Amino acid sequence: MTAVAHKPLIAAVQTNSHGDLQSRLDRTADLCRQASERGARLVVLPENFAYFGEKDTAGIADREATGKGVARQFLSDLARQYELWIVGGTLPLWDRSGKGGAPGKPPFASTLIYSDKGEELYRYDKIKLFDVSIPEQNFHYRESDTFTPGNGKTLVFNSPAGKVGVLVCFDLRFPRLALELANKGVEIIVAPSAFTRETGEKHWKLLLRARAIDTLSYVVGPNLAGRKRSKKATWGGSAIVDPWGEVLAEMGDEEGIITAVIDLERQKQIRARMPLLKKD
Repeated sequence: MTAVAHKPLIAAVQTNSHGDLQSRLDRTADLCRQASERGARLVVLPENFAYFGEKDTAGIADREATGKGVARQFLSDLARQYELWIVGGTLPLWDRSGKGGAPGKPPFASTLIYSDKGEELYRYDKIKLFDVSIPEQNFHYRESDTFTPGNGKTLVFNSPAGKVGVLVCFDLRFPRLALELANKGVEIIVAPSAFTRETGEKHWKLLLRARAIDTLSYVVGPNLAGRKRSKKATWGGSAIVDPWGEVLAEMGDEEGIITAVIDLERQKQIRARMPLLKKD
């Protein structure tokens, strides 16, 4: 088990998906450098930080099938260079063997976790896919056209900042998943996301706060920016929320980072006063 630093600093990175892959990776690297310089121990990237809006997710999954894929190698090198634990947003990936997915099925939207030595330690496959229609806004989105849902297994892992659980974007709308993480002893929930402008404006911060209050956990929500994009606009508004539902740090629609101190002792006090997670 990794030792937890006294009141460690955690960072959420907010990027915009414009430009080609290399320019996206370059901007991500610069923001992670800034997080490292501020003293962050754990950095969380947004969903689709490298690949956003591409229809050929199967082709990307082929190229990222091993740790030598461009984005996977980038994340490993970045973690090692800046001595950061990194929650790597999401990438399109095949099954865990890396040899391909089910016949005729698209890849998973997968979150990879890297240690500060550049080791790829854990993987979470997004469970709930964003298949939504809002006719009055002429809004239709079918994530299942390009991704396969995960097998329903949640992930909790030990990090230098505390015990971390992962939810990805649409997963946030399902309290059952957050409570399952809480039952596994989670202290911090990370939620790499690419919330749309339409849903993000109304629900993004509300959902982050709700999941924090449900579980009395810190919730770190890095969101993809891009409110002014003509197609597939994303909300931005990355935020970090404490176990009492207070917003510790937040952004607008610009690229950048936010940081917050993780005070596990204060969290213990909150949980002692409000024993929501006490097992009967």
